[in-house]
This record gives sequence, structure tokens and C-alpha cells, in this order.
Amino acid sequence: MASPRERMLRLLSLLQSGRQWPAAELADANGCTSRTLRRDIEYLRELGYPVRSVRGPGGHYQLVAGRALPPLMLEDDEATATVLGLQLAASEDAAGSPMAEAARRAGDKLRRILPPALRRSTDQLLAAIELTATAYPLPLPELLRAIAASISVNRTLVFCYRGKGGDTEREVEPARMLRLRHRWYLFGWDRERGDWRTFRLDRIDGIPVTGSLFRSRTPPADDLTAYLREHFHGVPTLAVTLTLHASAADAATRLHRIDGVIETLGENRCRYTAHVDSYEWLTLVLILTDIDFTVEAPDSFGEYLAARAQRLLRAV
Repeated sequence: MASPRERMLRLLSLLQSGRQWPAAELADANGCTSRTLRRDIEYLRELGYPVRSVRGPGGHYQLVAGRALPPLMLEDDEATATVLGLQLAASEDAAGSPMAEAARRAGDKLRRILPPALRRSTDQLLAAIELTATAYPLPLPELLRAIAASISVNRTLVFCYRGKGGDTEREVEPARMLRLRHRWYLFGWDRERGDWRTFRLDRIDGIPVTGSLFRSRTPPADDLTAYLREHFHGVPTLAVTLTLHASAADAATRLHRIDGVIETLGENRCRYTAHVDSYEWLTLVLILTDIDFTVEAPDSFGEYLAARAQRLLRAV
């Protein structure tokens, strides 16, 4: 027979599945009597778990959303996946965005409440994995929530967009958020242009204002990721790999203008894989950041730089 502690943990695990449990079925699954089940349910409520009970035909118990977040009961594989996912989110931005910092705090809190054996196991996993930082900020949590809320209720978003041609005010019918080549994008119907457009979330100024209701449009493709790669020039298609003679943290703060992934090679060296749609803009950014570098690949980028260098040298 299970101990009271084991019985309570089992009951909480069953309720956290989110389903509606008939009393007899829940008691049977937890290996206890109906009277014991009612007492255990009351104890969970005292601890802050909002367990709803419905009487009569179709009666059931269900754990519902409450005003506070009580402790979660995770299986070992669920806890490992959660810790790893939070660590990945925390490593996404070497410069330290609010989202990355929130992921770090959440990971630290979860680690402190793990059983010792599982904590050692997850620590060993994280120590064995080398996670690379990226040279761009993660979206603000408030921005993600605002866009998701507008998508769910079909309301337009009005925002100032910082494009290469300058700042413009846009009114968009949001459809999806996508992550392409480590960048976050909003995909939606631009009312002024009368067409589908993509908007980098890091170029949206502030939090968008919600506008009028709209009728949902059918997206131009079921697989929007493949569609954007094929039709939109704003999605980078060229990969350039460089060795930068600077620390990963320094490079991340100075190369935020270009999509890319940074991998630490040493105290003052890192590998930078940039994703661009042309060599011109990357060359300009590298000149402005004043970081010494060596081209690893492709050869065509090295040839492009050599040709431009010869042209500049002829000028002097």
C-alpha cells in the first residue's frame, strides 16, 4: 500500500494531466477509497491547488488554472527536457535580453527544487553540452504576448517599423510568428501594401497598439517557413563563416546588425557564422565594428573582399 506522501504525489500527477476525472476512476487510479480521495483533494486545496469538483451526472474532479502557480510535479524526463530547454533559451542571447535572463532565473529555480539524484543528472547533461550564443536579441516577452493575443482575437496591430529604408508606421493583420535562421518574424497582411509581409520582431519599435477587428485570411501556403524562404528576399540565404579575433561576448554586442551564430574558440577568439542575402552589407558591418577577422568560408566572400580592397587601395 502506498504511503500518504506517495499517494499525494500520484494524485497530483494525475490531476496535472488536465483531464476531468470521475471520482471513482480517480480513486481507483490512485489506489485509495473515495473517502480518502475526498480528504486528499481537500488537502491539495489547502496547499493552493485549485481543484474543481462537479457533482451529479458527469461529476468529476479537475485541476484548473488559479491565481498563483503552485509547484509542478514533473517526471524525470520532463524535468530534464525543461532544464535543457531553459538553458537553450538562456544561451540564445550573449548580450543578455530580458527573455534570456528570465530563462536563467527559471532554470535556477527549477534546479533548486529537483531531487538530488536528478539535479546531478541534469547538471552533468548541461556540463557536457556546449551551447553557442547568437548575435541578436531575443524578442521581449511583452511583445510576444501582445502579438499572440492579437492573432487569437483577429485584431490588427499598429506599430512603427525600423526598416533599412527608414521608419514607417504599419497596420498589419497578424497571422503567425515564425523563427527563421535564428531570427523571429511576424508574418501578416500589410493593409497599406495590400499583400503579405514579414517583419523582424527586433525592428518593431515598442509594443504594438491593437486596432480594429478583421476577418481571417487564408495564408498563401500551409508551410509558411518554406514559403518565406522561397519568396521573400528579406530572409537571408548566404552563409559566411569567419574567425573573429574578439571574445564571443564582445562580438555579440558589436555584430547585432547581422543574423549569425557565435561559437567560442578561446578567450579572445570565436567563430561567427553569418546569414546574409548579400556580401555588401556584411562587409560594411565588419568595417564599422572594427573587429579583426579571417574568412573561413566561402571562398567567394574572400574573393569579394580582395576585389574591394584592391579598389580602395587604388584610390590612395
